[in-house]
Amino acid sequence: MAACLAHAACAGAPSSPSSTVALGVWGGEHIIMTVTSASGHFEFDCAHGDVGTTLVLDARGKFSATGSFVREHGGPIRLGEASDSHPASYAGTVTGNAMVLTVRLTDLAETIGTFMLTVGSPGRVVKCL
Repeated sequence: MAACLAHAACAGAPSSPSSTVALGVWGGEHIIMTVTSASGHFEFDCAHGDVGTTLVLDARGKFSATGSFVREHGGPIRLGEASDSHPASYAGTVTGNAMVLTVRLTDLAETIGTFMLTVGSPGRVVKCL
């Protein structure tokens, strides 16, 4: 019975012994995420975002952070042009070398998307021209 209890206790543990998202580049279709010990930077098709905090994993490999999301556009940026910036939530689950990440604009209650990322992958992003 003790073995069953031990197994049940471990079932929700993250697949990595680390309590933070692995540092470095994570990539997938339409996203590149760069994680440092103190922040995360995101590049999307025609957008970018940032969180200014360590991405800490809970016992189930989940994390959530708030930051910004900035829509980009093709062509030059005009002098004095205001950025299309929004507060955003970045919520993900890490299992081994894989991550599922959902990005949501909190001021508009709009989900930007759910992305599948792999640590060490360069990702694939198409920027606005």
